[in-house]
Amino acid sequence: MNIAVEIENLLNQNAPDFEISKTLKKAIGEYLANLESIFAQTQGKAFLVHHTRQIDTFLATIYKVVLRKMFLDFQPMRNAVPVALVALGSYGREQLCVHSDIDLMIVYKEVPGYNIKEIIEKILYIAWDAGFHLGHRVHEVSELPEVAKEDITIKTALMESRFIIGSNFVWMQTQRELNAIRREDPKGYVLSKIEEAATRHVKYGITMEPNIKEGVGGIRDANLAFWIATVRYHVPRFRELAGPLIDEEDYAEYRMALEYLFRVRSALHLAAGKKEDTLRFDLIPRVAELMCIEKKDPAKAQRLLVMRTLQAMDRVRKKSAYWVGVLAKPYLYDSSHLRLLKKERIESGIYRCQDTLFARRTLKPKPFLHHLKQLNAEASSIPFLTDASYDHLLDRSEVNRPKNRALLTAIRQIFYQPYSASVVDALHRSGRLPDVIAPMKKVMYLPQFDGYHHYPVDRHSIETLRYLDDLDHPLLQELYAKLDRDTRAMLKLAALLHDAGKGRKRDHHEVGAELFKLFAAKLGFAEELIKEGVLLIRHHTRMTATIHNEDIYDESTVSRFVAPLGSQKILDMLFILTWCDVNAVGEGTYSAFTDRMLKTLYFAATEILEKPAIVDETAKRLRKERALKKLEAFQALPRTLQKKILSIRSNLFFIKHTPAEILDIAVKAREVIDYDMRITPKEDLKIEIWRKVPINLGYLLGKLSHLELVTMEIFKLYDGVKYFVLEFNEKIDLSEIPAIEAIVHDSFDMQKSIKLKKPTLTPKQIAIDCEHSKTYAKMQIRTANQRGLMAYVAHYFDRLGIDIASAVITTRKDRVNDLFLIEKDGRFCEKREEIIEELTKQGD
Repeated sequence: MNIAVEIENLLNQNAPDFEISKTLKKAIGEYLANLESIFAQTQGKAFLVHHTRQIDTFLATIYKVVLRKMFLDFQPMRNAVPVALVALGSYGREQLCVHSDIDLMIVYKEVPGYNIKEIIEKILYIAWDAGFHLGHRVHEVSELPEVAKEDITIKTALMESRFIIGSNFVWMQTQRELNAIRREDPKGYVLSKIEEAATRHVKYGITMEPNIKEGVGGIRDANLAFWIATVRYHVPRFRELAGPLIDEEDYAEYRMALEYLFRVRSALHLAAGKKEDTLRFDLIPRVAELMCIEKKDPAKAQRLLVMRTLQAMDRVRKKSAYWVGVLAKPYLYDSSHLRLLKKERIESGIYRCQDTLFARRTLKPKPFLHHLKQLNAEASSIPFLTDASYDHLLDRSEVNRPKNRALLTAIRQIFYQPYSASVVDALHRSGRLPDVIAPMKKVMYLPQFDGYHHYPVDRHSIETLRYLDDLDHPLLQELYAKLDRDTRAMLKLAALLHDAGKGRKRDHHEVGAELFKLFAAKLGFAEELIKEGVLLIRHHTRMTATIHNEDIYDESTVSRFVAPLGSQKILDMLFILTWCDVNAVGEGTYSAFTDRMLKTLYFAATEILEKPAIVDETAKRLRKERALKKLEAFQALPRTLQKKILSIRSNLFFIKHTPAEILDIAVKAREVIDYDMRITPKEDLKIEIWRKVPINLGYLLGKLSHLELVTMEIFKLYDGVKYFVLEFNEKIDLSEIPAIEAIVHDSFDMQKSIKLKKPTLTPKQIAIDCEHSKTYAKMQIRTANQRGLMAYVAHYFDRLGIDIASAVITTRKDRVNDLFLIEKDGRFCEKREEIIEELTKQGD
């Protein structure tokens, strides 16, 4: 619609104000509905300027309507009506975002003969009825100096005033007052704004849901530099300082970053449909779509959006913080500090004040190696911060490429300092971290959309190292104190690089371990230390995954946890690394419950490490699991079935079978209703039984005792299925298979019985260990081979109601070695003496 023509027609018809407001509201609605297409064509500052000027046009139309309404056919010259409409704040800077409040000031001169109050009220009422959300102020020109003294925010808004429409005479008088306001107490104003920014940074810190406006490195930080420039140099645009005071390249880099933030903020308002300055997770997909980032890969687009946003904010932070120091220098200077600065001078132009490193802004940088050694020296005694002046100096220093031995040695020395995180944080703040520690390059500003981590990977990694510097946990302090100097340094490097493998398609544990291995070798760490670091990074989430997802009171769980670690030293370091990693996730993540569970797992794992046989057995099982997972047939199974197979408790089941055999046995168990069997007559006879219902094992073995049993294995699988395999040193004809099948079928009749010959055993040939593990007791029989031995033992256990969890029966050179694992929750250990007596007494 042509709003000018529509309004003119309504005025000619002497239409009431609400009709004009209604028409304006419709035009504004049509404009706002078309904003997404306008954004697609312009974006950035150009979009904000376009939007600002469109709002100017609507407000100018309202102003003209009011004059026509008030003066009818006797229209005065515009300059003759002592009223002016003035834009304030972001509207005044031509940075008005889509759903931001429109800060409007109406200034006037009280002149007899004009009904100024009615004019102003009419402007506001029509604007409100048209749907404008105004943050408005109305002042007589002479009131402005006193108004500015009321609040620093009001003064700031007034300083950003821009004329929209009205009397040029009133605007000229307003400008004179505004210039006086800018000159009023500049020091007090600048110091207040710097303090305000510090408070804001605490409230809106670095997170993966950054506040684009108020956060660290947000648009407000850019505004701060401009406000101080306005007070000191009275410039209408910040770019006017580029060249004389600000490096042109620095300004270009800053401007590109700020332009990106303008784009993100505009898209954020459009995506939310309201004023919203926080890049919330739920809005990220739509914002990425509006900004046309990687249309073919939405997940990548969302990751890139947050990465680029965080990177842009970091650049704005770095540049604006340095410029604030330059521009505010006259207001920050205090001659009483000179004596203290001289006392705290590190070298010419470099000072330490309140545990913060400062650099004279005119100081030329020395080689990067010099500054790195300086940081290491400071980190040897105190934790410290760096001021933007020092960050700027570090940013301008040259890093040798490729890195020479002296530089690599200095980099390695970072991790030998008590406060390594202070050095790494200084490198990060200056932008040199990826140049110095190459494995960090791919994870700079990388978001973590897991609903768990509060920070991007780079910041989380530095915080992990910081927690290791300040290890506030009595038990872990003791463990850390036992480590030698080189091991501590390796552990610190591992803490920094533990998540360096994120952002790739492959598992970040494996990628991170590879990156650590290469970088640690380049730094000259010993091969044994590198192996330990690789192990730590490969398993750095193992403790937390175990306490949250498994039964840590189950010995098999603890064995599986500790087996890949292999030593007490690695376990100790993993506990330390886990504590640092979880604390670095975010405030309050490491709870008393987490601490209790981790300590429970740690002490249980320590006990298991004292039983090397169990650790070795579990390690063999885990290697077999890895081989199984590589089979295409296993990968094709449903995830639920994969988990069931991997949850089979018996280590021996995995150790004794090939991956293909494991898969065959476990998949067949899925089909079992009551029981199933498979008889293989080739070579020696082999009988396999899968059963859910009870089996009369004594009867089965008794009926088959005419055959020489050389191996019997019993394993619990899943869903209540047990797997039995009997191997005989006998060959049979195919014609005998039906008879054997009939015996197996009869074995599921629990009423069947058979008279068995009692074996000849002595107490020395039977060993019972009720402390084998927390879950199982072990019984071992070593004696001469006797047909029917296993049948008699199984029959006797059936009578006592003792459940054999696992059994391995082997015969070699006429000697048997029968091993039984029996669950402790039965009556086995209670009847230990009775069992030995029964098996060894002679006669019936």
